[in-house]
Amino acid sequence: MTKHIFYTASLLVISGLSLGACSGTKETLGLNKAIPDEFKVVRHAPLEMPPNYALRPPEPGMARPQEQEMAEHAAQTVFGGSASTTPPAYSSDAADTLLQQAGAHNLDPEIRQKIDGERRELNDTNKTVAKKLLNIGSDDVGATIVDAEKEAERIKNNQETGKDITEGEVPSIDE
Repeated sequence: MTKHIFYTASLLVISGLSLGACSGTKETLGLNKAIPDEFKVVRHAPLEMPPNYALRPPEPGMARPQEQEMAEHAAQTVFGGSASTTPPAYSSDAADTLLQQAGAHNLDPEIRQKIDGERRELNDTNKTVAKKLLNIGSDDVGATIVDAEKEAERIKNNQETGKDITEGEVPSIDE
């Protein structure tokens, strides 16, 4: 009988040690520590009572009004302000004088739209030769092909008559 108890106890010890070596068993039994990811931890704003103490029922799916967006919270933590505000204006007399002389106080509020429009125009006019010849990326007609013989004749006639060589229409080959 003592042999039977000894064999059973040794079998339990051996099976316990072999199962303890498996990481899956440790997780199943709850022996591993679950460490939270510090980048996924989100602070919730404290509960606040409304100023008139009249509770309004929450709307399903709406964000809590007292909670900030993550970008706003990060900007406030890092820079001490919000991401949507402009940088703080310096109030020294020298800085104000410099800004006034540079014309910073009378800025055009639609400057960004003007710059974007000018950039679009430049992108349209400054196409590469390959894009013009192959008519890539637009619906307009590609580059015109100059008739070399007629162009040479036009330039020669302009030189003989004393006109500028750029005067006149450049002859092109129609396809």
